[in-house]
Amino acid sequence: MNSIEKALLRQKEDAINKNSNKNIEYSNKPEMEAILSEDSSTTDYSENVERVLNEAAYIEIDLEKLHAKGFVSTLTSRQLINEEYRAIKRKIIDNAFGPLSKSLSNSNIIMVTSSRPGEGKTFTAVNLALSIALEQDKTVLLVDADVLRPNVMKTLELENKAGLMEFLLGEKTNLSEILCKTNIPNLRIITAGKSHHLSTELLASEKMYEAVEEMANRYSDRIVIVDTPPLLGINETAILANLAGQAIVVAEENKTKLTDIQKAVGQLNPEMAIGFVINKSQDVNNDGSGYGYYYAGTH
Repeated sequence: MNSIEKALLRQKEDAINKNSNKNIEYSNKPEMEAILSEDSSTTDYSENVERVLNEAAYIEIDLEKLHAKGFVSTLTSRQLINEEYRAIKRKIIDNAFGPLSKSLSNSNIIMVTSSRPGEGKTFTAVNLALSIALEQDKTVLLVDADVLRPNVMKTLELENKAGLMEFLLGEKTNLSEILCKTNIPNLRIITAGKSHHLSTELLASEKMYEAVEEMANRYSDRIVIVDTPPLLGINETAILANLAGQAIVVAEENKTKLTDIQKAVGQLNPEMAIGFVINKSQDVNNDGSGYGYYYAGTH
């Protein structure tokens, strides 16, 4: 690679970096520097450069803050919530990769939903993603598909960026452009992106189907956690239910009505593996205090 080509490449990198902020970067600098240091003019070299330049955002998650707010901890300390979600994720992973996976379509795509808003589905989706990211031989992709009321980035106290909607609208041509790396090595995130009046049609499109297929099959060790809207009264959720192999229905103890749960489950694909997480369950500690998160599954 001659000096002119290197200078042009650096200009392109600088232009990308000008669009970054404190939470997000648009190039993988160590990898970029390694590529620039190579003395090569091969097509492979050019393809590698283009891949690096097109790499999506890097998100810095404040792990200390999440720990303080009671989320699954990726730090060294041992917490009750880590143990609770460890038990929940084990069944999900078994369904995704074990014997049952052969009877499920996209067994490693898990939608997390609830019957009504405010029952803790995003909290559950984020915690599942954090817990699975601690696995030594699994990676996890957290997708915010609640395009009407996106909450994943809000929960992480980060700014919502271009994501799923931009991809479905054709403003981003590859999933790699909206897939964000994080400071948790095994965790990737796709944000909801901007709102759009045709969100139902976009989620029902062939492009969405192809995107889910790529998410499911590109990496053999990946679990995809999809935070979806509540099931009752939202058309988008029923559409997404046809793309996932597993569903986690979150219910809040002493608040969620049994009739709502029954109606919500009726919206799901009967061929899915369906599990239930009871959120804010009382009296889970020996001293009768605290909250609990329990998983019960059916197929």
